[in-house]
Amino acid sequence: MKPLESDEKTALVMFYTATALIRGEIVVKINQRVNIWLRSLGVPNYIHIHKAQVISFIGAPPRNSSFSEMFLPAAQVLGFHLVPPAEEPLDYEEGEAMRMMQAVDVVIGTFVFKGKARISTQMDFSASLDVMRSTWLSIYDADISNPNLPQFKMQVPMLLVNPTQVTLGLM
Repeated sequence: MKPLESDEKTALVMFYTATALIRGEIVVKINQRVNIWLRSLGVPNYIHIHKAQVISFIGAPPRNSSFSEMFLPAAQVLGFHLVPPAEEPLDYEEGEAMRMMQAVDVVIGTFVFKGKARISTQMDFSASLDVMRSTWLSIYDADISNPNLPQFKMQVPMLLVNPTQVTLGLM
């Protein structure tokens, strides 16, 4: 890894694809909020991940691998979050009128995220999805698990998912 510029920092993050979980460091600007980084205009076509640890779910059992550097096509990213205990401010105002939290399960490959999506009080979840113009949907207070990795349990305050590439379920 090249030395960081004076206006850069590293952040430990996790990426979810249809077939893998990738944990590693990305380099971002110091003033950049990492938890909404994928929404920024500066995201490259290939995300450069340092110290990447990968669990691949192609075949059985899951396989682990490590890379000093990895280049992940941004189009393959279905989910993204900071690695706990790192936290940043959430991307909404708590007192915002006409909004509510909707419990939702998100399925990405073999991962299940049980969390909440913030939607309008004026329409149901289906209508909210139909009018959504964002590439990334925020999910809050998410419990993450994977039946193929029974020891894997994580709770994150916020993550981003690509709503057009994941399965969303309501209970």
